[in-house]
Amino acid sequence: MPQKPTIEDIAQLAGVSRGTVSRVLNNHPAVNAQTRQRVTEVIEKLSYRPNFSARHMRTDSSNLVGFGLLTDEVITTPYAVDMIRGAQETLWKQGKVMLVVNAGYAREMTEASLEALLERRVEGIIYAAMYHRPVELPPQTAQVPVVLANCFAPDGRYTSVVPDEVAGGYAATKRLLSKGHRRIGFINLGDPGLGTPPPLPAANGRLQGYKNALMEYDVPFDKTLLCYTNGQPQTNYRLAHELMQLPDPPTAIFCGNDRTALGCYGALSDLGLRIPDDVAVIGFDNQLDIAQGLWPPLTTVQLPHYEMGRWAVEYLLSAKDGSPPLLHHTIDCPLVERQSA
Repeated sequence: MPQKPTIEDIAQLAGVSRGTVSRVLNNHPAVNAQTRQRVTEVIEKLSYRPNFSARHMRTDSSNLVGFGLLTDEVITTPYAVDMIRGAQETLWKQGKVMLVVNAGYAREMTEASLEALLERRVEGIIYAAMYHRPVELPPQTAQVPVVLANCFAPDGRYTSVVPDEVAGGYAATKRLLSKGHRRIGFINLGDPGLGTPPPLPAANGRLQGYKNALMEYDVPFDKTLLCYTNGQPQTNYRLAHELMQLPDPPTAIFCGNDRTALGCYGALSDLGLRIPDDVAVIGFDNQLDIAQGLWPPLTTVQLPHYEMGRWAVEYLLSAKDGSPPLLHHTIDCPLVERQSA
């Protein structure tokens, strides 16, 4: 096996000292442009990579920001994984790379994953959740700056970035109202047995946005047009079917997420109703495999996963220059126009 090139090899070929090579590798300003160019060319020619462990010991920093996916399934979810992409692409522009750890839901795995990140001297940690919810983190997170993405700490001890659920619910409902609809069904996320939303920001925020838009258009809130789904496909289908059996059925249905809209499409088709000619439908999430795969393609609200990942990294990078204030930042959920409404 050929021997890996060393700093000494680079120094000899470039005709400079070992210290000069080290300064080039660490992007130190005290190297003139001509020398830096000559050393860089030799580094590329030899395909040299710095020894991570040695560099880590010298600088006490791994040049990494750990994106800790520590409590749920972001890394395995096609649409939520955009948070990773938003964070990674933003970080890459700073010449840094990112560690990603998916620990599931077990607290033991969360703590072990955090320890692994901290041992690698990460500069900060992004704790990301698949869906918008409150979270509690182990105490060792206090050792580095932390940002919560798509989740928040109930006691407000960490900066967080989350979707503006109220604005998203408002945008979807207003779109239907602006088209002349006044009977708008809402299949919200929740417990159909209790008839109430769960204590989750998504369900409560989207319902508040729905009510805000109705109020703006002087349309009375009708509780018979509101129902809750447990997310099961058969429940989504049944609830849409039941809404259309009301004495005065809706002319449009706002679905709490795109998977709910999928069941709604099936129920409306079985009833012989056309979308959007007979009934308009709007979803929430912009899960592309559903929204673009349905026919007609689904008008829906975009969850800003990419933007949350990007904002989280930008905040962590700003934390290096001091102690920025704790923030609870919301990002808009824009409407994505297609042909279902």
